[in-house]
Amino acid sequence: MQIKDLETLAALVKKTRKEQNLTQSDLAAACGVGVRYIVDLEKGKESCQIGKALKIVRMLGIELEAK
Repeated sequence: MQIKDLETLAALVKKTRKEQNLTQSDLAAACGVGVRYIVDLEKGKESCQIGKALKIVRMLGIELEAK
């Protein structure tokens, strides 16, 4: 899947989290962020900090590559 925008990343994070049977609270605790951040990220909120988003993506095992 190519991630071309924040909405695509948001949907992928939510889908992967659910596939791993993690709640938003579980994911937040595992990544050291607040639940509100996970909620905002999964909604594609533009103010989400990229560093935290990348930490969550890595924790879920999502690989990003540039072409």
